[in-house]
Order: sequence, then structure tokens, then C-alpha cells
Amino acid sequence: MQALGDSHRQQVLLREQAADLDAQAVELRRSNAELEQFAYVASHDLQEPLRKVATFCQLLEKRYGEVLDERGKQYIRFAVDGATRMQVLINDLLRFSRVGRVYDEREPVELEETLDKVIDDLSAPAEESGARFERPGKLPAVIGDPTMLRLLWQNLISNAIKFRDPARAPLIRIGCEPGADGWEFSVADNGIGVEPEFADKIFVIFQRLHSREQYSGTGIGLAMCKKIVENHGGRIWLDTGYTGGARLCFTLPAGDHEGKSS
Repeated sequence: MQALGDSHRQQVLLREQAADLDAQAVELRRSNAELEQFAYVASHDLQEPLRKVATFCQLLEKRYGEVLDERGKQYIRFAVDGATRMQVLINDLLRFSRVGRVYDEREPVELEETLDKVIDDLSAPAEESGARFERPGKLPAVIGDPTMLRLLWQNLISNAIKFRDPARAPLIRIGCEPGADGWEFSVADNGIGVEPEFADKIFVIFQRLHSREQYSGTGIGLAMCKKIVENHGGRIWLDTGYTGGARLCFTLPAGDHEGKSS
């Protein structure tokens, strides 16, 4: 009789927990809908006045440039630069907020092809810096969102080029090996590196280790990478034992028909 009572109480508890989960799911959907509305406001209502500020500042300089002294022209350039940087920041925030919500189209992705496209897209800064790449003979396929995985490669490789050592051309090594739960990848460079105490900070949104004057950017790139990797069921970290540059590692679950790296 006692066992029957315990079983009944357990069933009641499970029903209550299921109801709580349903309520949380409803609240999550509502919250996501609000975030979508915010994304629309950010992409349209906030950017329009910024475009207007930049445009009219440029028109002001063009029309009255002859009567402005150098200080006045400098103020206009500051205003245009501030508006432009704010537009870039808004676009980056939009992309960050959409990871796992807007795209999230899971399909087999050939990482070899994705990496080829990213290196081709970055050909201009790569050639300008004299960057060289070392990569496996073949990268595997994984199940994921092709747009997001391409953005992952793009952020990691562009960082390796950007944070180069002024005394030498960038050498970017891409690694891949099978892991316990799929594949482990790495992007290593011979640049200025990251101190071990900043291993967690670099993945926090808006956290910068250098001033904007030294290196451009909004401080969102690695936070975006972390969100993409975790959304795909993996993890990302800084190899604190690596010297002579920086080495970022991340894991991704294996695809149903993965290739073999050599």
C-alpha cells in the first residue's frame, strides 16, 4: 500500500515538473519573440539616424570645407567615424543575437569547402600581410549550420591575421584530429599571442585586450565563435600551453559521413 502511495506521489511530482517545463518553454518563446523585435529595431530604427548623421556630416564638409579650419574638419571626421563604428557594432550585435535562432539549418557541412571559401574571402588581408597557411590534407564533414560554421572559420582566421607579430609574416596552422565525441580542431598562429590569465576573458562579449587604436574591431568575434561552437554541441578554448603565438581549439560532433583528415 505504501509503495502504491509513493508511486502516486512520484507521478504527481513528474506531472508538476512537466507543467513547469511547458511554462518555461512558453516563456522562452515569448522572450525569443521580444529579441526578434529588438533585432528589427536595431537593424532599422537605430541605423537610419546613424546613416543620416554620417551623410550630413560629409555633406557639411563638402559644402563648407573651404571655410572650415583644420579643427572643424577634424570634428566632422570624428562624428563620421563614430557613426560608422556604431553601425558596425549594431550589425555585429545582430549577428551575435541570431546565432542558433535565425539560421540553425542543420545539414552535412564539408569543412574543407567551407575553409577554402573563407581563405578565398580573406585573400586581400592574407596577401597584404604575407600570410601562409598549413592545413590537413582533408578536413571532415560535420552536421551543422553552414553559414555559422563559415563565420566561425572567418573569425578565427581573420584574428590570426590581424594579431600578427610586426616582425614576421603570419603563419597559420589549422589542425584536425578525431576526439572522444567527434573532432577536435585548432587554429594556431605565430602572432602576438594571448596571456594565459586572459584565457576566459577573450570569449566574453565586448572584452578587448588592446585599444581600438592598436587593433580595429568590436570585441564580439570570439564571443561569437563560442556561441556558434556551443550551439553545435562543442566547446572552444585557448591553448594556454602554446607559445610563440596563439592557438584556439574547438570541438564539433562528427557528421554521419565524416571524411578523414590526413
